[in-house]
Amino acid sequence: MKVECDPEGKPLRVYQKISREANWLIEEFMLLANRTVAEFVATDGKMNAVQSKNAKTFVYRVHDEPNEIKLEGLRRFAGGFGYRMDGEALSGRAAAESLRTLMEESRDKPEYAAFQNLALRSMSKAVYSTDNIGHYGLAFRFYTHFTSPIRRYPDLMVHRLLALYLAGAESQKKDHYESECSYASLREQIAADAERTSIKYKLVEYMQDKIGQEYEGAVSGLTEWGMYVEVDETHIEGMVPLREIRSDFFEFDEEHYRIVGRRTRRLYRLGDRVRIRVKDANLEQRIIDYELIETETTDEKDFLADSASVAPRGGKGAKNAGAKGGASRSERSRLAKDGRSAKSVKSARTAKLRSGKSRSTRKKSSGKAD
Repeated sequence: MKVECDPEGKPLRVYQKISREANWLIEEFMLLANRTVAEFVATDGKMNAVQSKNAKTFVYRVHDEPNEIKLEGLRRFAGGFGYRMDGEALSGRAAAESLRTLMEESRDKPEYAAFQNLALRSMSKAVYSTDNIGHYGLAFRFYTHFTSPIRRYPDLMVHRLLALYLAGAESQKKDHYESECSYASLREQIAADAERTSIKYKLVEYMQDKIGQEYEGAVSGLTEWGMYVEVDETHIEGMVPLREIRSDFFEFDEEHYRIVGRRTRRLYRLGDRVRIRVKDANLEQRIIDYELIETETTDEKDFLADSASVAPRGGKGAKNAGAKGGASRSERSRLAKDGRSAKSVKSARTAKLRSGKSRSTRKKSSGKAD
C-alpha cells in the first residue's frame, strides 16, 4: 500500500504497488547473491553445501521453524473452509509443503488473505545472527543480507567481513558481531512498526474527508466485536462494529469463521460482498469505522410485495387487511425465524378462508372482517 502526498504531507492518492516479472527477476538475482555469499563463507570457499566446523564469524539472516501450536490452529481454521492439512505434517519441511499446498489451493479465493495472515503469524521472525540455523521461509541452508549496504547496516557488516576474509584475515570476534546482530534485529522491528504506523496514519487522514461516502467492498476479517471490510477502490480496511448492525444481533461463530444473526440466521463470511458508508476516521487512534448498508433479503422483498398486493386502498376493512390474505405482523415475525416465504402463508390463509366461507355466509355482516 502506497500513499501519495502533496508538499505539505496531505494524502492525495492511495494505490497498490504491483510487482511484475521484471521485479521478480531482480529479486531472484538478489536471493542468489545473498545465498552464494553466505555459503562461500560458511563452507570456507568450498561451496559444497556443508558448513565448515571452523567457519569464520559471519552475519547470517536466519529464520527458525514455525510454531506448531499456531500451525495447528491454522489447520483447524482451514478445515472449516474445506481445506485439509495433514496433522502429522506440522513441523520441518513437511510443514512447509503443507503451507505451500494450502496457499496454492486457496489463491484468488476470499479466504486466501486470512490463511496468509495466520501463516505469517505462525512463523518465527527472521533475525540476524552469527549462528547459522538456515532460513526456513526460503528453504535455504545458507542465507545473509548482502545486496543493500546503502540502506541496511547488516549488509554493510557483511561487506566488511567478506572483504577481510578475501584479504586473508582471521575470524573476527563473534561476541562483538552477535551483539551487533541483536541490535540490528531490534532496530529492524522498530522500523517496520514505524512504517506500518505511518501508513495507517495517512490512510486514516485520507479517509477523513470521505465521511458519509459509500463504497463497495468485501469482508476481509471477522472477530467477536466487529466485521472488517476492505473497500474495492483503495483497499483501505475499516471495521463495522457488530453492535451497530441494526437488523439483528450478530454473533461470531469462531469454529466456522463467520458471524450469524441470532433472529434471522443471516450469515456474513470472508469475501462476502457488502456496501458500507464511512462513519468515522479517528486520526489520534488510527481507526476507521464503517457502517454497513444493509439490503433487503429475498424473503423481506416477498413480504413487502405480498402485503402491497392484498392491502386495501382504504375504507372499511383497512385495519384488518391481514385477514384478506396478507401476512400479518406476527406471521412475518415467525417467517423471519423459520425462513418460510410470505407466499406460502398467503396460500394457507386463503385455503382457510375458503373452508369457512359457508359458515361466514350464514352470519350477518357488519361490513368488517371477523
